[in-house]
Amino acid sequence: RKFWALARTGQGTTLRGNDQVNGYLLLATSCDGTLATTATPTTVRVVCNNTLTIALDGTTRAIKVPHNTRFDPQAVKKQLGIAVSQWDTFMHRMRTLSERKVQWHEAMGFFMSVVCDVPPNSKLPEVLPNERALRKVQSLYEGGGRGATLESAQGTAWGLLNAVTEYVDHERRARSTEYRMDSAWFGQGAFIKQRALQAALQLAA
Repeated sequence: RKFWALARTGQGTTLRGNDQVNGYLLLATSCDGTLATTATPTTVRVVCNNTLTIALDGTTRAIKVPHNTRFDPQAVKKQLGIAVSQWDTFMHRMRTLSERKVQWHEAMGFFMSVVCDVPPNSKLPEVLPNERALRKVQSLYEGGGRGATLESAQGTAWGLLNAVTEYVDHERRARSTEYRMDSAWFGQGAFIKQRALQAALQLAA
């Protein structure tokens, strides 16, 4: 069984259209020792409560303390300081996404790649995998999502990314909200969000 908490770091950035994004540490542990105690720098977009792990160069900055090691508070504090200091760099990239306008074909290519795992410029399969999910993220991007019509998100790479994070965090099919949240932070959902982040950054590069 996992236990988790979100702790505010005090960091925050406002993107165009008063789109507020705040910094948190996602703290997680398990009572049976199966999960190392982790602290993962995370962003929360206020308008929709979408969460996204801060990742630079494709790697997250999670700090892990295995249960079988002696807890060294000074070492962890130092690691946390390094992790939290990545905020400015990460949010600069998110600001770049909010300024990158995307064309319809780019949006479709993004969703096909991230949601359906169909590489760009490849032949469409006869049966499209995850078609229901594709339709949902499209509708979220095209105005159905919370904050989708803000200046920062409407027709931008930031909007593409947030359509996926909202789908994973709030819309994806799961046995319960708890299962969906677990996947969004620690499982397949987290992987999908990171894939969306990398695809969005490639668009804006």
